Amino acid sequence: MSLPVGVLLTLALLAGNGFFVASEFALVAARRPRLEKAAAEGSRAAATAVAGIRELSLMLAGAQLGITMCSLGLGVVSEPVFAETLATLFRHIGVPEGAAHPVAFVLALAFVTFLHMVLGEMAPKSWAIIDPERSAMVLAPPFRGFARFVRPALAALNGVTNLLLRLVGVRPKDDAELSRTPEQLRSLAVESRRLGLIAETDLNLLTAALDAPRAPLAGLVIPTARIVSVPAGASPQDVIDAAVRTGHTRLVVADPAITASDGGAARMVHVRDAYLARARDRETPAGGLAHPMPRLSLGTAVAEAVAILRDQHSHLGLVLREDGRTVGMVSLDDLLTTLLGPAD
Repeated sequence: MSLPVGVLLTLALLAGNGFFVASEFALVAARRPRLEKAAAEGSRAAATAVAGIRELSLMLAGAQLGITMCSLGLGVVSEPVFAETLATLFRHIGVPEGAAHPVAFVLALAFVTFLHMVLGEMAPKSWAIIDPERSAMVLAPPFRGFARFVRPALAALNGVTNLLLRLVGVRPKDDAELSRTPEQLRSLAVESRRLGLIAETDLNLLTAALDAPRAPLAGLVIPTARIVSVPAGASPQDVIDAAVRTGHTRLVVADPAITASDGGAARMVHVRDAYLARARDRETPAGGLAHPMPRLSLGTAVAEAVAILRDQHSHLGLVLREDGRTVGMVSLDDLLTTLLGPAD
């Protein structure tokens, strides 16, 4: 093979190797929520990148297959061409035949390895992780096309790999199963802080966010003494006046007919319903406009409380002790603020 053809093939193989390396790092480093947002706004490239992330195991296998093919191509094509060219040059300048070929082979191997590492590995990797979302959108369409073309081979390779893993007692996991537990995420956050990758304030925020879903309601309960309520017989205007006076749109209805163990408060009325009743010239009392409030135990976790209130379409929940007596109430807004963190 002539030197010009060998150089062209070498450049093509280096470009191919760089393409697969950059595609692999872009899909791994890209922030999926950003790509999903771009896809929702109509970006087909972002949608293709999201599809690749959903099949990350298959995509990584495709990248490794492509890198292996290009690397083997460099060994088969590039090294012999450069070695033969250098050996011919050494013979012309008088280097003994016995030394010309070994020296040429070593130099050619070192040169091709250098090109492979710098141009085929390190440069594309650095480019991909500088802006992974943009890199993923640029590279995902052609990379997905390659993966689709070699999907049967990848499926077979994955099958053999999974079989070997099972033989040594390791159970392979699908991409959907590769989720992290709160304990694992907490460990990652602590390790990132130790390495100086995140600030102390970021670590505290992450830790609080991980702990919040399992935290009990105790710190969020509004005591019964602070609950704003109206009598069950209050008129719609009374409800409106109480809402204006207190600034609360949802008020607890205190009904003497309810037993003391429930604290005399187990329903709520929305000021919107009072306005509608007044607009229709109806004097329906607050008890007739009220909706039931879900009952929660004091030890209920925040995430569970949010699920209960949402399921029952209620913004307020009554909190009870183990003996059934009322401690106070919680609001869905406070629960969500605890889960999501306060807005800046």
